[in-house]
Amino acid sequence: MQLLKDKIIKEGKVLSPTVLKVDTFLNHQIDPLLMKEIGHEFATRFTNEVITKVLTIESSGIAPATMLGLEIGAPVVFARKRKSLTLSDNLFTASVHSFTKNVTSDIAVSRDFLHADDNIIIIDDFLANGEAVKGLLHIAEQAGANVVGVGIVIEKGFQDGGKNLRAQGVRVESLAIVNELEEGKVTFAEEEAE
Repeated sequence: MQLLKDKIIKEGKVLSPTVLKVDTFLNHQIDPLLMKEIGHEFATRFTNEVITKVLTIESSGIAPATMLGLEIGAPVVFARKRKSLTLSDNLFTASVHSFTKNVTSDIAVSRDFLHADDNIIIIDDFLANGEAVKGLLHIAEQAGANVVGVGIVIEKGFQDGGKNLRAQGVRVESLAIVNELEEGKVTFAEEEAE
């Protein structure tokens, strides 16, 4: 998705060979026009799928997931990372390790929102080692739901998450695949489905 790549080049900051900061449009401040286009692009890529729910994880996955939900008319469910008085039992749960924050969180989704007859698409902002996606896949499995695929805004192609998920037969559609983060420069993978 060229619009996204241009935004990454213009506003993204390479903090290290493994960390790309995109808080001006995705992870802290949100560019709603870009998110609208991202939602449309995911809808286009999954146009042949019947999707009943969009599943993501708080918090940076919520904006692109909501735009997709709006585009296809499906509810968005997000896995919570924090304990809540209103979300305490009757839950699907999984443990997820964050590469960027180097912390493991227990995530939870109420059993009221995911069911065996759901066709789910998982949406997330970044794919590095695939831990968040694996946790969401585990939650969908607990619900008995069918996962039609995974949509990722930015995939770190130099880490194994995407490769491992695809090897397991999971359909992964990434809007921008970063091949390398070196010397302050972002290089994108050439072989990306557009």
